[in-house]
Amino acid sequence: MTDLRSDEEIMLAYADGADGEFRLLFKRYSPILFRLLVRQVGRPADAQDLVQQTFLQLHHARRDFRRDTRLRPWILTIALNLARDLLRRRGRRPETVVDEQALPVSAAIQPTVEGWNDVGKRVRSALSELPHDQRQVIELHWFDELSFNEIASIIGATSGAARVRAHRGYAALRKTLDPGAAGAPS
Repeated sequence: MTDLRSDEEIMLAYADGADGEFRLLFKRYSPILFRLLVRQVGRPADAQDLVQQTFLQLHHARRDFRRDTRLRPWILTIALNLARDLLRRRGRRPETVVDEQALPVSAAIQPTVEGWNDVGKRVRSALSELPHDQRQVIELHWFDELSFNEIASIIGATSGAARVRAHRGYAALRKTLDPGAAGAPS
């Protein structure tokens, strides 16, 4: 049976002492966090560790969760902060690992089955060449389907700044992936 309560209702119940709600939050969010963190840190084992750390921090901060807060941006912020800390400790930028099946394909690029690997490699390469702030916004927008308001909350910027980063990143991707479209209107 599917629980129809919102994430926020479940989190508030957990914060109020309903320990069983933690399991439901973990079930809902661990796959989302894992996909996000693999893209950020590049290594599945590191991403799995970060998922565990995210839920540990969620547990410790559960009573700080405010009733007027959305859970998804809150938990994604925790996860991305942990990923940033890991990358800082590593002392280098992550290797971007992207699930080829999750990538939206432009109508201008319709690969054959044989050509899919080449397109996936080109997209992964182009995405990894973007500045971190642009890549992060595009990943949150494309892969996690977050609104720019949610993204802004996660990255600590205004919605307008998130949109600008996305626009610049999308323009750079378009230029890299389809050099003939560089002068085409967006």
